[in-house]
Amino acid sequence: MAGTPTTVASSAALDHLRWALTPEVGPTRFSRLVERFGSAGAALGATAGQIERIDGIGAATAQQIAAGRDRADVQGEVELAAAKGVRIICPQDEEYPPGLKQISDPPICLYVKGQIARQDAVALGIVGSRRCTIYGREQARRFGQQVGGRGLTVVSGLARGIDGEAHKGALEAGGRTIAVLGNGLSTLYPPEHAELAEQISRAGAVISELPMTTSPDAKNFLPRNRVIAGLSLGVLVIEAARRSGSLTTARLAGEYNREVFAVPGRIDSEFSQGTNALIRDQHAKLAGCIDDIIDELGEVGDALKDVVPEVDVEDSLLAAATARLNEEERQILEALDRQGQSLEAIADGTGQPPGRVASLLVTLQLKGLARQLPGNQFVRAGGRP
Repeated sequence: MAGTPTTVASSAALDHLRWALTPEVGPTRFSRLVERFGSAGAALGATAGQIERIDGIGAATAQQIAAGRDRADVQGEVELAAAKGVRIICPQDEEYPPGLKQISDPPICLYVKGQIARQDAVALGIVGSRRCTIYGREQARRFGQQVGGRGLTVVSGLARGIDGEAHKGALEAGGRTIAVLGNGLSTLYPPEHAELAEQISRAGAVISELPMTTSPDAKNFLPRNRVIAGLSLGVLVIEAARRSGSLTTARLAGEYNREVFAVPGRIDSEFSQGTNALIRDQHAKLAGCIDDIIDELGEVGDALKDVVPEVDVEDSLLAAATARLNEEERQILEALDRQGQSLEAIADGTGQPPGRVASLLVTLQLKGLARQLPGNQFVRAGGRP
């Protein structure tokens, strides 16, 4: 098939793609087909009569499934994806995010512009309202910068408001970010984020589970939210009204055994009613700074240790966070350990004057790379006394 070697990751992805293009089949029904026939490829050979034997699928639906499967334009979809620089992957492919394999209804396949890296398994979802205040934008940008600066991947939805600011913050910090869209990748929505999406594809990935020409209909955004939650070790909600879709993302994150965080807002602001309620009802932990989040993610991270060994995670975090240090800052950071050292000991070890060391330590703390402990001891961020 033209375009297949570079556009479709594997023969399995090609089988999955046909099912993804079948209107009558979503992730849940697809899982039942695979359970019944053994694989996506085997299910392609099933007759309507065989499909009908699956519980909950009647004769009429089985006929629709078989007809939709057989008329799916796989060739045209692959060619369109190739023209747009989009790759198609499925759960059998190495690039497919491990976190999504753990949810009950993983995407049948993913369309990817950019690259999903192994380190993206260590990710934080940042979500919130499209209509937001200046405060909300500032917090989204700040947390995006801090999360990206720590080496965690920022996952969001590329929407106006909180999402866009979170992506921008991660990019400004030199971090990785993934945008999950509620439409196909043949067009960009919202259109004013086209340049932002291009930047994201160079420093992460823009992804969707939807066929290339799918329009950004409202019905697509709630399913999109489960992908954000599934990709992430935790989800941070910044400014959400009482009926915000971001609260659905938070609920799903909790159901997926991810951590949920919320940034508190003004008690008289409609834009903060949802986030404040999450904190009040103990459905989310209050997040005032990045350390509030980092301290909680370790427990959730155990679930992914089989696919992201701890040493690999630590190396990726350090590499991303130190990439923007100057030589003096790097020297001080390398002198720190995880047990704690005094300012004087650091000065003796590096040959730098104590006053200069103090200044550099402040800089490293502001960048989230060092922490001060009681007794004027300093450690690398994440270390324990």
